[in-house]
Amino acid sequence: MTFAVATLVVSVAVLLAAGRLPKGAQNWVLPIAVAAILVAMWDAACVLTGTEVFPSPLDTVLAFGELIESQRLWGDATASLFRVTWGFLLATGVGVPLGLVVGWSTRTFRALNPIIQGLRPISPIAWIPIAILWFGIGDGAGVFLIFLSSFFPITVGTMAAVRNISLVHQRSAMNFGVQGLELFRRVVLPAALPQIITSLRIALGVAWLVIVAAEMVGMETGLGYLINDARNAGSRYDLVVATMILIGLIGILLDFLIRRLERFDEVRWGYSQR
Repeated sequence: MTFAVATLVVSVAVLLAAGRLPKGAQNWVLPIAVAAILVAMWDAACVLTGTEVFPSPLDTVLAFGELIESQRLWGDATASLFRVTWGFLLATGVGVPLGLVVGWSTRTFRALNPIIQGLRPISPIAWIPIAILWFGIGDGAGVFLIFLSSFFPITVGTMAAVRNISLVHQRSAMNFGVQGLELFRRVVLPAALPQIITSLRIALGVAWLVIVAAEMVGMETGLGYLINDARNAGSRYDLVVATMILIGLIGILLDFLIRRLERFDEVRWGYSQR
């Protein structure tokens, strides 16, 4: 309890003093301080309630070390990342071009948009039985589910990005004789890129969520399967929480990597600097 209080006090003090730090340091200090406050509250809650089921932060750290020593953690994390990577890349390779075409062509939009909007609300989790039927229990089913979960956010976001481009930009380019594919390449695509990148970020977050859920139900490897197996192996909730934290950390890393695309000059102009 003393540790939790001390951590809480120090973290609050850091937050209060963070305004004097450079912006670059604040980007790291503020999240770490907030995370420390949450950990202190978590530890205090475990002590005050006297729970013997839910693990404390120390129990979770020890469980994380156990996972590392068992060498199982890296294999399951690699399996999940493999499925997400290939499913997401396939969805990007299909969804972005399709969204550009559907958003640019009015006839194509009228023909395909109702079908896309009809399939989009179906949860990717509902496709698990069909995925297992078609691909069996393994990577094929996982890649298929990630493809589905990523495809619709990417496609719909790309369509919206193209259709929401200001007509002023298009007409201005046409006044200078830019038309057809040249107009699409030099005006439409650059104008749509910022929103397309945002769609990719959203789709990647959904994909990471779906693969964990799918692995808990119909696969024999992966972080989702690891959570399910830890729960069944004598209710090892310390292992469950440790794996959950790792899933969150990997999610942060994936989002950080895809945000590197925002650094390109063709994309950076679309994001306000605050």
